[in-house]
Amino acid sequence: MKVILKDDLENLGEQGDVVDVKPGYARNYLLPRGLAYEASDENLERIEQERQEAEERARRDYLEARRRASQLEDQVLTFSENVGEEGKLFGSVTGSDVADRLNEEGGLDFEVEKRTVLLEEPLKTIGVTMVEIKLHADVVVEVEVRVIRETG
Repeated sequence: MKVILKDDLENLGEQGDVVDVKPGYARNYLLPRGLAYEASDENLERIEQERQEAEERARRDYLEARRRASQLEDQVLTFSENVGEEGKLFGSVTGSDVADRLNEEGGLDFEVEKRTVLLEEPLKTIGVTMVEIKLHADVVVEVEVRVIRETG
């Protein structure tokens, strides 16, 4: 029996693939669990339309991420922090702090989510660091973050 897979299934195929399986496997497992459609002409057309919509959505998401990246490219953030001996901060500057500062002062027309700020560990010393912001799987932009000694 021919079926169209709704999802990627290990040892069977990927989403949208038309595969030939035993009728019992299709009737008793794949179809009741919503893992596959019967391979009718109508369903083949529906799968193709869903695939085209997904490709268009992915293209729009990529273009939107590039537009957002252009707003972030020349951003420079400065954090004025209390510093102890040897230039070590009493606190730290986290990815959440970077996202909050971009949203407050960046003049952006979108919100930067803290999970998109790729900072392996919080900044704990004064200096300049390039912090990556991942807007899309294929779009990563660097923002300059300066941590300086608080005066006064």
